[in-house]
Amino acid sequence: MKTIEFDKEFFNIADTLSCGQVFRFTPYKSGFLIFSEDKCAYAYQTEDKTIVLCSDTDRDYFYNYFDLSADYKSIYEAAISQREEKLITAAKLGKGIRILNQNPTETLFSFIISQNNNIPRIKGIIERLAIRLGEKKKFDGVIYYSFPSAQKMAQMPEEFFKEIGLGYRAPYIKKLAEDIVSGFDVSALKTLSTLELKKRLLNIYGVGPKVCDCVSFFGFHKTDSFPVDTWIEKVYIEDFNGTLKNREKIAEYFVNRFKENSGYFQQYLFYYKRSIEKTLESDKSNAK
Repeated sequence: MKTIEFDKEFFNIADTLSCGQVFRFTPYKSGFLIFSEDKCAYAYQTEDKTIVLCSDTDRDYFYNYFDLSADYKSIYEAAISQREEKLITAAKLGKGIRILNQNPTETLFSFIISQNNNIPRIKGIIERLAIRLGEKKKFDGVIYYSFPSAQKMAQMPEEFFKEIGLGYRAPYIKKLAEDIVSGFDVSALKTLSTLELKKRLLNIYGVGPKVCDCVSFFGFHKTDSFPVDTWIEKVYIEDFNGTLKNREKIAEYFVNRFKENSGYFQQYLFYYKRSIEKTLESDKSNAK
């Protein structure tokens, strides 16, 4: 077993996993089990460190997965330098968030599944997909399943995907799997510019603007992307006094403003807004 230790200030495992960029993780002992492709790691925090434990052969994989070679202190300082009150507050709250280097193909499938869905349900669908079609593995005595190959998914009838909860998304997953088997190499899109990548992603059956932005950022690490969901829309209207109604235009507004740091700042703002709203809801419940 290999151990990776990192300063907790700029790597908070709970915040990193809970900000909507990934769905394959579960609470375990005093931390979390994280699953990616066919691999698994256990991550937890001490008073001042985040500790990642993984198999001997997966150390480099998870070091890259958690983006530990990148300088997030400079990203945090760039947010502070914007002199935007809400962004400063958000950056201070979410400074431990890191953007994962996820497998692009797995990310594409996952975010197609995520559309018009909530996180518990997304996680459940992906888990059922892995259990039914993935390879059985074991880590620290725990059985888990790899993310299934496109070949396995392409062999299944559309009805199978509906049975595990995909609903209207079933044909999207089936078609993507078949396209990959027929030669579509998702990873090859890494060489494209952000604009070219987004054009290509939008041509995929079932991929709309939000899924496109999420996959660009979380699957291809294109940081000049700014996914807009309900939380970010609230940020834009309530904290930036925005008047635009179209989410694509809202995304464009933030990218024009924050440039290559757009994605990082989006995660700060997303985490901030969701945390503030949850605190307010909790306070209301306790007051009753």
